[in-house]
Amino acid sequence: MTKNLRAAFERDGYLILPGFVDGAACDALKGRMVEAFEPDEVATIFSTTEKTHAQDAYFLESGDKIRFFFEEEAFDREGRLRQAKEASINKVGHALHDLDPVFDGFSRAPALAELVKALGLQAALLLQSMYIFKQPRIGGEVICHQDATFLHTEPQSVVGLWFALEDATKENGCLWAEPGGHEGPLRSRFIRNDRGTEMIELDSTPLPTEGLAPLEVERGSLVVLHGLLPHWSAPNRSASSRHAYALHVIDGEAHYSRDNWLQRAEDMPLRGF
Repeated sequence: MTKNLRAAFERDGYLILPGFVDGAACDALKGRMVEAFEPDEVATIFSTTEKTHAQDAYFLESGDKIRFFFEEEAFDREGRLRQAKEASINKVGHALHDLDPVFDGFSRAPALAELVKALGLQAALLLQSMYIFKQPRIGGEVICHQDATFLHTEPQSVVGLWFALEDATKENGCLWAEPGGHEGPLRSRFIRNDRGTEMIELDSTPLPTEGLAPLEVERGSLVVLHGLLPHWSAPNRSASSRHAYALHVIDGEAHYSRDNWLQRAEDMPLRGF
């Protein structure tokens, strides 16, 4: 982490590090996901547009588990899969980094620990992990959002680490981000309450619909995202998948809000690198 890279992150709210991991590491995660692929019979659909999953216990109890979530367009009107299960999964989360040895080793690599420390997280804790498929033709949109909406700390400390396991292009649903958008306010919080979950507005400033930059990256690249940075990804209508692995890290010295949707059992506390 050079001074120029740190300055670029502070200016833009994101950082692209090409070749941060090699092809063998990307293939290891993809191979492990295929090897361990045994989705539950529960057909929970993950969608950022409908958000029906947000009231689902299968989703709400996934903070310390490995669970599978389907693409919204994977099913026909009768609720049957249109294609094979392995071509229908949206993502797997949210504790791969703690419960699977392959993902654990990848997530706690020394180079990654050094990077996070250089970004200012002196007592970094690994909070959440997701394997994201962005399936060909049915990969769902991820609406514009800020990670701190869902993973809130006081003060703000969440950092997203997004690894491209395959090339990410505008055609197959790469990330888009608002350069400098992290300087704006936190617009909302997604909280857990006695009714399930609720989105609470904090600031009426709209999230951007224009002026976002495409973050097209090659396999092995790492995209670092500030927790307040507005970012988005389009549906994947191409014939190519866009596999990615995402980690979210927080500073253990910050207060992790008790009403965050993602919670863990007391016997499985967060761990660092």
